[in-house]
Amino acid sequence: MNDYVVSVLLGVVEGLTEFLPVSSTAHLRITEALCGLDLHDPFWKMYSIVIQLGAILCLPIYFRVRILKFLGRREGPLSSHPLVLVLAAFLVTALPAFLLSKLIGKHLESLFIMGGALLLGGVVMGAVDLLKASWEKSGPDAPGSTIRTWSMEAMSLAQALWIGACQILSAVFPGTSRSMSTIAGGQLAGLSRAAALEFSFFLSIPTMVAATGYDLLKTLTGKGAGGAAPLHLDLHRWTVLAIGFVISFIVAWFSVAGLMAWVRKGGFLLFAVYRIAVGVAVLAWAASHR
Repeated sequence: MNDYVVSVLLGVVEGLTEFLPVSSTAHLRITEALCGLDLHDPFWKMYSIVIQLGAILCLPIYFRVRILKFLGRREGPLSSHPLVLVLAAFLVTALPAFLLSKLIGKHLESLFIMGGALLLGGVVMGAVDLLKASWEKSGPDAPGSTIRTWSMEAMSLAQALWIGACQILSAVFPGTSRSMSTIAGGQLAGLSRAAALEFSFFLSIPTMVAATGYDLLKTLTGKGAGGAAPLHLDLHRWTVLAIGFVISFIVAWFSVAGLMAWVRKGGFLLFAVYRIAVGVAVLAWAASHR
């Protein structure tokens, strides 16, 4: 398949799935396998990182008004400031993820790991969302509701630390989905769907910039897996990277907007069912190609 066509396809897959709770890593690896790409090729490894950065870039632009509002916030203790909570959750994830980097690398391309994580994550997400569904519809005054936090501004430090700890699972087991881990973790900590989703978006900015930046540096300097020589990019490869980056950014923008609108009405059950179906399919495919 033509490299430019592959770049468009992968850019769409990354932009569409990066912020959905369905695991962009799993979808990228599956798509790359279907396209016949060598998953160990240093260029395509770097390409995956670059298009992730394209998707991530849409967030600070999309949420620019919210970010400026948070930056101008002066009331309340520093420990409850939304951006401080994002940083705290990120730090909880960062050190364990870094220390477990070798384990992460070993699991990264295992279709069995991805399929199992998709399946199990779908079951967990569906169960949590169904448990909270009636209280979501009834609103803040619902009797007996376990939803205590309806916006990021009302979050506590303990909730942020818990969500950061949940995010570690997605770093160790690709297919779990960073979004799924943080959203389901947030709901279990008493956040509404909308608050959990928004915090997941904000937390993904430092998390993914740090992770992809570190991986990109290793790949460009030849210090990644296998110790390959530093990459040399010609015009063709630069064009392939640029196409994927731009497509990923555009598709991610619409994906974020659509997800924000959908979740307030439909919740996460549809994504849970999708994860279970794809997980079963991936496990069956992996078993047939052993």
